[in-house]
Order: sequence, then structure tokens, then C-alpha cells
Amino acid sequence: MNVSDERTIPLWAQIDVAPDAVPLPHDDHSDVVVVGSGIAGLSVAYELALAGKKVTVIDRGQIGGGMTARTTAHLTSVCDDYFSELIGLRGRELARLFHESQSAAINRIEEIQQTEAIACDFRRVDGFLFPSTSAQEAELERELEAALQLGVAVERTAGLPFAGFSAAPALRYARQATFHPLKYLRGLADGVRARGGGVYRDTIVEKVEEKDGGVRVATASGFVATGKWAVVATNSPINDRVALHTKQSPYRTYAMSFEIGRGLVPDGLYWDTEDPYHYVRLQPGDGETDFLIVGGEDHKTGAANDGNERFAALTSWIRGLVPDLGIETHRWSGQVMETIDYAGFIGRNPGNERVFVVTGDSGEGMTHGVVGALLIRDLILNGNSRWRELYEPSRKTSKAIGDYLVENATAIKNFAEYIAPGEIDSLDKLRPGEGAIVRVGLSKIAAFRDEDGTLYKRSASCTHIGCHLHWNSLERCWDCPCHGSQFAADGTALNGPAVSPLANVQ
Repeated sequence: MNVSDERTIPLWAQIDVAPDAVPLPHDDHSDVVVVGSGIAGLSVAYELALAGKKVTVIDRGQIGGGMTARTTAHLTSVCDDYFSELIGLRGRELARLFHESQSAAINRIEEIQQTEAIACDFRRVDGFLFPSTSAQEAELERELEAALQLGVAVERTAGLPFAGFSAAPALRYARQATFHPLKYLRGLADGVRARGGGVYRDTIVEKVEEKDGGVRVATASGFVATGKWAVVATNSPINDRVALHTKQSPYRTYAMSFEIGRGLVPDGLYWDTEDPYHYVRLQPGDGETDFLIVGGEDHKTGAANDGNERFAALTSWIRGLVPDLGIETHRWSGQVMETIDYAGFIGRNPGNERVFVVTGDSGEGMTHGVVGALLIRDLILNGNSRWRELYEPSRKTSKAIGDYLVENATAIKNFAEYIAPGEIDSLDKLRPGEGAIVRVGLSKIAAFRDEDGTLYKRSASCTHIGCHLHWNSLERCWDCPCHGSQFAADGTALNGPAVSPLANVQ
């Protein structure tokens, strides 16, 4: 199981990336063992298979069924948290390399879908950053100045295809892109297997370690995958308890798709300057109808349990901009990992020589995943990459100490919840379809009652480092506010860093 087993269903979900994949059936030896089958994992696997390496890909659930399936798939080289902020934290040269690497990722996706003949609806489009109110227009000028310092292809423009914004100022970024993420992953998986690689689903990795000059990846089924190198490409790394998790934080994000008449809104990427911001794109449909996808309303994971209210806010916002929008077709949520300095953690896992990691998508998971593939490919094959310093997982960004302290306060506050009362004082008050934290003596129980009356009682302690879990009624799962683990109602781990299920409570 993975997050594909949560309750909401993304627009992309009808695509099965590797329908004939099976669990790892035996011990396995290859050059590279990749843990995770999203955009990062399959891109790494593809690049190394293309270079002649034998690759094994392992996922805890459905192939491509992790957070990549819950994206809105904007392919952008624009810093999600603004170039002006990135320059202030990392300096102009590293900010320039950020844009260079993210642009290279888009170029690589374009190249691969052409050479592998992957029908994934890839299009080059413009991206538009616009202020929601006149009070935010100064942000555009600051961003324009910062982007021009880095050589970004950007210009001022005016007028957007939204009600009330016909004369609004905006920044236009050329040569951005978008695609269907799972159609693309299906092509990558086919490319890996065509070059002798293995792709295995429903296989829980319990441990990744360096041993005897190579790597050893142990699974819950008892089978072991060994190799020269390992790449951990999960949304939140399963192989690390502290080093990376203290420098990034999980955020829930929400997305919806609506039918829209073709041509009503020009194809493009649209982002406003709200905090949290809204983002809009199109996806080709059949006949004369396309899909408009809108996302936003982010909050720190576990900090709110009001998903339907978030969707109502998204609906109100986008229908105000596009009055002729059609019916809603899908709604879903996902999780992004926000780093303290806006760049991912990609490279050698701290303390390792042969274990690599890709995490910290910072709202740009599609391009960060492909950057990870290019960077790790170069580290394995050539020993270095021009982007190594920018994404170095062991880095310390002194100018981001404020964000570091604020984000890590979540864990401190979280542990204090163990002494608080439960959300309800009796399991008898739990209605069908509801989950809640219940105190029983000195213990906290994560309880859920299914529609048929079955009661699930599990420990409320995350199996990663013991943080107090929160119920997510939208997805019907338990979320860990500290580092992003997610568990099914029956306690099964759906998303890292946790691997083990929640303890059963009698």
C-alpha cells in the first residue's frame, strides 16, 4: 500500500504505470537499487539504465502511486518561493544554478518523451505570475529584477484570461511546460525494463545500509536486494531519522479539476502571489472539452482537518476568475516537502558514500525529481556534478536559521500533545466513518470505526520517531505533523519516513 490507497482520487489515477509489476519475488542483485517509483525514482532508474547499469526499482505500493500521482504537474524553472528570496538565502550564483538545473529538467523530460515516443501530453507553455490585489504588485517588480539578474527569460505583460484581470499586470516566463505525469512515468518504467531493469511493487523496504563495499536493501518479505549503489527516492526519506528531516517540513496541498470548453482559457501555467498561493493549468480532454486544474490552500501537515472547506475555498476562487467553468470532475490532496532554503536535498545521504537521496521537492516535485536523476547519474558515473553544492544534502544554510527554528518547533509542540486529553472521551462515541484520538489510561489510541462497525485501535505514536498522529478525515488516514508519515486507518504505513505499521492496541 501507498498513498494511492487514500480516499481521494486524482485526475491522473486511471493510468496504471506498470500493471504487470509484481512484488519482489526473490533476493536480487543489480548495480543500483532505487527505492521509490515516482518521478524521482523512475527518472534515476531510467538515466542509469540508459548508461548501461542494471537497475532494480522497489516501491511499497502501486508503481507510480505515491505523491507524483497527487501532483498538478507544473513543469517550471521558476523558484516556487521566489528568486528574490533564493538569492537572499543562497546568493546569486547558486540561484542561477537553480534556474539552470530546473530548466535542464524540463528539457530532459521533453527529450525523453520524444526519443521514447511517450504520449504524455507534453506541451511548452508560458507561465504567468500575477498579483491577487494591487497591494501585491510591488512583489512583481522585485521578482522581475531578481529574475533578470539570473538571466531568466521573463518580461512584464498585462492582461490575463480571468474575470477582473483583463488589465492586470503580470510576469510572463517563457518555455515552461506541463504534461500528464503518470503517462510519462509509464514510459519511463517501460524504458527501464526494456534495458534489463526490474520494477517491483508492494514491497516494503525496511532498511538501507552500506555493507561490504556495496549496499544492502532489506525488505519486510525477507528478500534482500544488493548492489553497488542505492537511491532513496521517497517523498520523505525512509533511511534517515534526523539529518534531513530537521531541515524540511511536510505540507498538505489541495487540487481540483473541472471541465472547461476548449480555448476558454489559453494553455499556460498561472500562479498568484497569495500566501499560500493558487496555481492553475489545463489538461487536454476529449472532443471540445479540456480540464482546468487548480491547486492551493496549503497548510502544514496535521495542522488542520478541514479538507472540504479547503476545496470550497478553491472552488469559490477559481469560479470567480472563470465564471463559465464546467462541472467538477476530481478533487484530491497531496503532500510537498518544504526545505528551509527552497532547494531540494539531492546527492549522497549524510554519512554515506554509496547511498543517495532525493527529497525536498519544495513545491516543484516534477522538476526536482528529474534534477535528482541528472545529478545522481553524474555523481555515480563521473564523480561530480555542477549542481552538487546547490543541492548537497548535508548543507547548512545559516541565513535560514529562522525558518529552521520555526519549523522544528512543530515537533516540540507535538510531543506535548501526549499529556493532553483525547479528542473524545469514549470509543463508544466514535461513529461509522470517523477517526479520533482517544485516551485510555496513560495511552493515546488512534481509533477508527469503519462503516460496517469494525473498530480499529492503533497506537497514536508514529513509528518513525514517535510523534503524535492527527486524523485526516478527508483521506481517512493518520498524518504525522513532524516529518510527513501517513498511515491507513488499519495502521499500515502509506508514506515515509515511517516504514513499520502502527502498533495494534487490544
